[in-house]
Amino acid sequence: MRIKYTIPIVFFVALVIIEKENRIISRVSDKLNLKQTPQTPLQPGAFSRLALKHNVSFPALSKDFKVMKRRLENYSEHQDVPTKGRKHVLLLATTRTGSSFVGEFFNQQGDNMFYLFEPLWHVEKMLTLDTGGTNATASAKAYRDVLQQLFLCDFSLLERFIDPLPVNHITTSLFRRESSSFLCEESVCSPVVKGVFERYRCKTRRCGPLNLTMASESCLKKDHKVIKSVRVRQLENLRPLVEDPRLDIRFIQLVRDPRAVLASRMVAFAAKYKSWKEWALGGDGPLNEDEVKKLKGNCDNIRMSAEVGLRQPPWLRGRYMLVRYEDIARFPMRKATEMFRFSGIPFTPQVKAWILKNTQVSKEISGVYSTQKKSAEQVEKWRFSLPFKIAQVVQRACGPTLKLFGYKFVSSEKMLTDKSISLIEDKVIRA
Repeated sequence: MRIKYTIPIVFFVALVIIEKENRIISRVSDKLNLKQTPQTPLQPGAFSRLALKHNVSFPALSKDFKVMKRRLENYSEHQDVPTKGRKHVLLLATTRTGSSFVGEFFNQQGDNMFYLFEPLWHVEKMLTLDTGGTNATASAKAYRDVLQQLFLCDFSLLERFIDPLPVNHITTSLFRRESSSFLCEESVCSPVVKGVFERYRCKTRRCGPLNLTMASESCLKKDHKVIKSVRVRQLENLRPLVEDPRLDIRFIQLVRDPRAVLASRMVAFAAKYKSWKEWALGGDGPLNEDEVKKLKGNCDNIRMSAEVGLRQPPWLRGRYMLVRYEDIARFPMRKATEMFRFSGIPFTPQVKAWILKNTQVSKEISGVYSTQKKSAEQVEKWRFSLPFKIAQVVQRACGPTLKLFGYKFVSSEKMLTDKSISLIEDKVIRA
């Protein structure tokens, strides 16, 4: 009797497994191809043009898909997944919020750290070139999938967005390679090639073009993986990373007073914010409505992500931390301690030494893009460069964001420049 029932049961189990794998493979296929749906009409254009641009034929894509399929076939939902002790952290921010400075805390952690500086720069650039702008739905899915693969030490999906396309997984074009200590370690340092120029070459040692296969192999040996990005707009889109059993991920969202952010951007990206300056210096007409809408949209995205995190839905419980740049600037050691404790990554002596050295530096070496800041001074600096009329515009467009994060409104130019009045509420924002 046992023999009679063994074959049907095994056959039934096999069918269930195959059906389950097919569903997984279908989802992966959808991610890689970003098939057109009524909600995402621009998606196929972005990825098909990407394939055409680099002469990637559909058979080549099929080959890659077969590799992905084989990986999935070797994966079982019930197998032991080695996540114990391995930590994954995504540092979420927007430009000019001090994210490079905070990211450097993790970059300095030591030999057991895989830290990547803005890998999604390539994705944003490619999607923008291919579509003339970034479609929010398409870019969100692409960002999510690239991040997921990078946390698993797989650079293959990111490679498709690097221009020019890497040859045999070797590239001279990875954005800000030198800002990731991991990518300049001896284990990832290939021989120098005479006559080959790499814009973002390593500063700590002489290395040849980046070999992404070597980077992947070295990454797999690291227990701690941190990625910094200013390009992810909505925390909700990252839920699949939490649900991936191979990852033990935490999200640290870095925020800053929107008025300070705009003041900093007007200096760092002067040409882009020229209309703001002209209007502030005496323009009689109204400020460009599109600029105000863009400002409001940015503030709303930041606030909505924070609201999701602070609500602590079941999938995000214990995995979200909100940090104000102003608190890091005033109390760098205390806030760094909190961030490392939250992430489960050791707060090493190297990090502490770097923080002490780089939060008390002279003005001569504290440039616009520098990670070396006399940090306490940075908190109030914007108040003496941003015109009051622009501060008013920001307050109207970003009111709910200011309130949520504990930033005080100013009612006059005198209040704006009065050093005796702090615009930062002593507010502990906890999830």
